[in-house]
Amino acid sequence: MNFLTQTWHWSISGFLIGMVMLCLIYFGKNFGMSTNLRTLCSLTGIGKRVSFFNWDWKSQRWNLVVVAGAMVGGYVAVHFLSNATNVSINPFTILKLQKLGIDAPNGKLIPDAIFGSDIFHSPKKIFLLVFGGFLIGFGSRYAGGCTSGHAISGLSNFQFPSLKAVIGFFIGGLIMVNFIFPLIF
Repeated sequence: MNFLTQTWHWSISGFLIGMVMLCLIYFGKNFGMSTNLRTLCSLTGIGKRVSFFNWDWKSQRWNLVVVAGAMVGGYVAVHFLSNATNVSINPFTILKLQKLGIDAPNGKLIPDAIFGSDIFHSPKKIFLLVFGGFLIGFGSRYAGGCTSGHAISGLSNFQFPSLKAVIGFFIGGLIMVNFIFPLIF
């Protein structure tokens, strides 16, 4: 049981992701989470009114199972297999967060100052959540997929647009963390 609650080495996780990708390529499937929103909307019948959602959602049923598995797996991992003592964050990162007024996560993966329930008392933070959610949704659609779809599935299929998207994700992340995030907080 100790093996499951400890952080796995990147090579083990990477190998497992690679094996999943080989299976998906073998069966002619593409992995990605943002496709499931289109599948769910299509499932409701809205395709009769919006042509984007008028497609064969049954061809993506397998991907809905992946989403359900990710949610169940995340729940099991957090509630039954997590060990707060193995969450280690670089001390330099903790100092940078403290300068921005954000407390250390203290054994959690994310700090309460950003992701706790107190954010719903601040109109600024509610706006940031809604605006950030809009940008993620718009960006996923504009880029033709989400980070997991492009970085894992697209790159393993040698798709040049996915390489451009992943480079853009990294550049955008660096700009956000180093320039925009300090201005917001």
